[in-house]
Amino acid sequence: MGLSLALVAMPGAGKTTVGRLLAKQLRLPFVDTDHEIEHRLGMSIKDYFLQHGESAFRDMEQVVMAELANGRPMVLATGGGVVLREANREVMQRHCTVVYMRFAPEELYRRLRHDRKRPLLQVPDPLRKLRELFRERDPLYRRTAHFVIETGRPTVHGLAGMILMQLELAGRVDPSRVPSPVDPLEAPSQQRRT
Repeated sequence: MGLSLALVAMPGAGKTTVGRLLAKQLRLPFVDTDHEIEHRLGMSIKDYFLQHGESAFRDMEQVVMAELANGRPMVLATGGGVVLREANREVMQRHCTVVYMRFAPEELYRRLRHDRKRPLLQVPDPLRKLRELFRERDPLYRRTAHFVIETGRPTVHGLAGMILMQLELAGRVDPSRVPSPVDPLEAPSQQRRT
C-alpha cells in the first residue's frame, strides 16, 4: 500500500487498538496522532487543553497531521476532532486512505462513561455531549472518508477484518500483504489459546 491508512472516528471508537492491529497485519508503522502530539508538547492533551484551550491544540494537531500524512506509508489513528479543520480533511483525503469507524453515541458512552482523560467529555452529561459531537462531526467524517464501516459491536479483530476486506475489495491493499483468510470472529479465541 503506497498511501497511508488513516482511521477517523469519534472518541472511544478504538482507533488506536484497531490501528495497531492493522499496522501489524499490513506490516506498516503505526502512529497515534494524539500520542505524537503529547510527545511533542511534553504534556497530556487534557492539561494542554486546560492551559491553552482547544484552538491552540487544533493548531498543533494540524501541523502534526500535515507532517505525518505527507510522510512514509503508515497506519494513523487520528484524534476524534481531526476532521474539524478543513486542512486536515484535505491532507488526509489527498495522502491517505481514510476509513471512518462509525459508532452510535450511545455505544461510545457505554465505552467511555468512566473515562476521565478526554477533555471534551468532562461535563455533567457526557452522553448529551457525545450526541452533540456526533451531530457535528458525523457529516465531516463521512465527507472525508473513502470508506465508512458501520461498526455495531464487533471485536477488535472483527473490525480490523472488515476494514481489510473493504481495502482489498477496493484494490487499496495488495492481497498478498493481507494475512491469511482467518475468520475475524474466531481470532480472539485463537489468541486466548496461545
